[in-house]
Amino acid sequence: MNTFSFYNPVKLHFGKGALQELGKELPTYGNRVLVVYGGGSIKSNGIYDEVTAALGKLNVTVFELAGVEPNPRVETARKGIEICKSEDIDFILAVGGGSVIDCVKLIAAGAKSNADAWDLVIRKAPANDALPFGVVLTLAATGSEMNAGSVITNEETEEKFGWGSAPYTFPKFSILDPTYTFSVPKNHTVYGMVDIMSHCFEQYFNNATNTPITDEMTEGVLRTVVNIAPKLIEDLENYELRETILLAGTVGLNNFLSMGSRGDWGSHNIEHAISAVYDIPHAGGLAILFPNWMRHNLHVNPERFAQMATRVFGVSTEGKTTEEVALAGIDRLSSFWSSLGAPSRLADYNIDDNQFDKIVEHAMINGPFGNFAKLQASDVREILEMSL
Repeated sequence: MNTFSFYNPVKLHFGKGALQELGKELPTYGNRVLVVYGGGSIKSNGIYDEVTAALGKLNVTVFELAGVEPNPRVETARKGIEICKSEDIDFILAVGGGSVIDCVKLIAAGAKSNADAWDLVIRKAPANDALPFGVVLTLAATGSEMNAGSVITNEETEEKFGWGSAPYTFPKFSILDPTYTFSVPKNHTVYGMVDIMSHCFEQYFNNATNTPITDEMTEGVLRTVVNIAPKLIEDLENYELRETILLAGTVGLNNFLSMGSRGDWGSHNIEHAISAVYDIPHAGGLAILFPNWMRHNLHVNPERFAQMATRVFGVSTEGKTTEEVALAGIDRLSSFWSSLGAPSRLADYNIDDNQFDKIVEHAMINGPFGNFAKLQASDVREILEMSL
């Protein structure tokens, strides 16, 4: 494995009734709080009322920013930054899923900077400080509740980039109550599980050697999601199933699985370029792209793909070459995601090749990318064409 340093300061409060920890955590940071949330589902499912009641027991002044988009916009973050500066906010509370948390990370950094928010995202200006913020999580998917990363879309320029600034953009604490995910509908539950698996795959496909610990950890998370997913979509309010998937999402991207290796992230880069142009669900794009990224890059290390096939999907090696085992595993992954209701072709979102030039251009804006398999513009186009 590669030499590495590990740091993750996020305090995690997990389980039914975990919101009670808010009263212990928040007073440490001040009494002027900005609560940020999305399109309003937390009001219909009762979570907003519970959070408001918990805040009401504290000596705090509450401000709100609603309407964070599924692919959070830099313009929304700018609104939050303005509130933080004009109202002298001490602490930000993200109530929602990964999109809300990602937006809050930019708000927190922007509130401590004189630079424009987009300049922080594209690293034109450094993010060397941030307001403290915490999380009340409502969706199992991105792992943003326990990492420093964020993904932001600029609608004006049709760009979408990942960024982050550790240690400043780590949450101070995250509250995870599985019951807060009961109301997540089937399609978003599926998207969340695709996202979790994709994060695992991005880290699993690396060029490090001697990684048996993280291999087994990653394969274990993947096998668990494969086992749980069909049950959960048929029983959306099953506490034990929701609990398992919620923890899988956190472990899937809190950097535990990348100790000693450097993941690829090529599929994410291509998907960001697609959803910047078409504004499709992030995990929907990944469900389409990832199997084709795998097929395109099978030659890089067929043994790695075969290991995934046998250990995660139980593909038999009898009478098969390594490449045949690997391809069988990729086919099972694609079939599994389709069986859950995830899309499998760009056509499922009415996307054709009309904007491929723009998508390839956006994907290549920083040059060739990917750590397991370095992708050139021709590779990106071929993966897109395979995904039609």
